[in-house]
Amino acid sequence: MSESLMTASEAQSAAARVMARCDALAEISETEDGLMRVYLSPEQMRANQRVGEWMQAAGMTIWQDAVGNICGRYESATPGAPALLLGSHLDTVRNAGRYDGMLGVLSAIETVQWLHDHQQRLPLAIEIVGFGDEEGTRFGITLLGSRGITGSWPESWVTHPDGNGITVAQAMQDVGLDAANILDAARDVNDIAAYLELHIEQGPCLEQEDLALGVVTAINGARRLNCRFTGEAGHAGTVPMTHRKDALAAAAEWMVFIEQTTRELDPQLVATVGTLHCAPGAVNVIPGDVQLSLDVRGPQDEPLARLLSQLLTQAEAIALRRGLSFSADEYYRIAATACDARLQQALSHALETVQGRSLSLPSGAGHDAIAIAERWPVGMLFVRNHRGISHHPAESVQTADVALGVQAYLQAVCDLARA
Repeated sequence: MSESLMTASEAQSAAARVMARCDALAEISETEDGLMRVYLSPEQMRANQRVGEWMQAAGMTIWQDAVGNICGRYESATPGAPALLLGSHLDTVRNAGRYDGMLGVLSAIETVQWLHDHQQRLPLAIEIVGFGDEEGTRFGITLLGSRGITGSWPESWVTHPDGNGITVAQAMQDVGLDAANILDAARDVNDIAAYLELHIEQGPCLEQEDLALGVVTAINGARRLNCRFTGEAGHAGTVPMTHRKDALAAAAEWMVFIEQTTRELDPQLVATVGTLHCAPGAVNVIPGDVQLSLDVRGPQDEPLARLLSQLLTQAEAIALRRGLSFSADEYYRIAATACDARLQQALSHALETVQGRSLSLPSGAGHDAIAIAERWPVGMLFVRNHRGISHHPAESVQTADVALGVQAYLQAVCDLARA
């Protein structure tokens, strides 16, 4: 195992700072009984100010862009060079944990802090961004911050209302931004060389492998469908079993097939039936109509499409055999996002340096890297998260794991910038 740029002592100090700053940001919340910080809120502006101060202290030039992202630049050895962009998001879901998003921004600051403390400049500049919205909690639209940087905001977004009828444009005005200037946030493709994001793993794989860190291969693509079995309601006591057109029994048979087939087909594919509505819904009536949701995800689009096709074909077969009808309406689709091979290699080398071995795994959750990948190469580093619990106050990371994460992040940044 080669020697890390950052010493163990330096990493421990950096990790302690990251953890304390995560706690400090958790105090900036719209609600007192749980962390909630949404896009274009006074709380977001306060978090931006705080993070901007930490960026400045690490030797960065800072600015808030036209969509409300907080940005910082640590200049290259030759001023004006393209930048390695590091970052994650500062917004949260309702009743959130304190590490999802924030850990990535604060760990990135520590990589720059080390360079600043050691008076080092790299051939590439380092930029850090704290995205204003990834979760979509307020407006029901996700990735507003990262899509600001890529210049891919649909025009319709500015008129989209929140739960109180306040549009994005009005909310921007309330915090001193102007919707007419949104395109000013877009970055020229030549300004950025690549994007790296450190994030908690929102799953249990690293914990099961007893590893602090892992390299993300891809962000799963997803399909979501509303499905329906339509049979015939009838009296629970008078209709013989051989004459029934039980929509719930058909749905149950299909759900077992979904679980077994997905498990056997590919360990990286997942399928979930998350909602089930049964009608008429009486204890003494045979269910005549069942509506259920289907969510399928995987790191590659073709295997995902094959799985979905197989599941829907089986649903049709079940319905036909039972004398029912089946329908499915896909209402959400996002393609899988592959992480760049060169960035994966750099991160894997960094992990081998700091923890002895590297583990590659896909991300089942979405990240800002999805939007950024439309314009630049992306790489992601996962940090172990206790039991994989996320979007919940029980999110938990260990200071020792964060220390290894900062060491690996710095190692990868320096290797890539000097390549």
